[in-house]
Amino acid sequence: MENSILSLPILMISMPGPLELVLILLVVLLLFGAKRLPEIARGMGEAIREFKKSISGNKDHKRDSDFDES
Repeated sequence: MENSILSLPILMISMPGPLELVLILLVVLLLFGAKRLPEIARGMGEAIREFKKSISGNKDHKRDSDFDES
């Protein structure tokens, strides 16, 4: 008997279709409300920008190890 477990796909995850996206957006709208959605999106945008800035390795920011020189 072959390893039949290995021949099966482990996870069949694909991108959600248009109907699923609309459903997800409606659930988020019901959970957080229309007033909080722009605040959440703005916060996520700022977090993504800060993450990209830290990944790019800007020399403007000093690392914590630079402050330990005593």
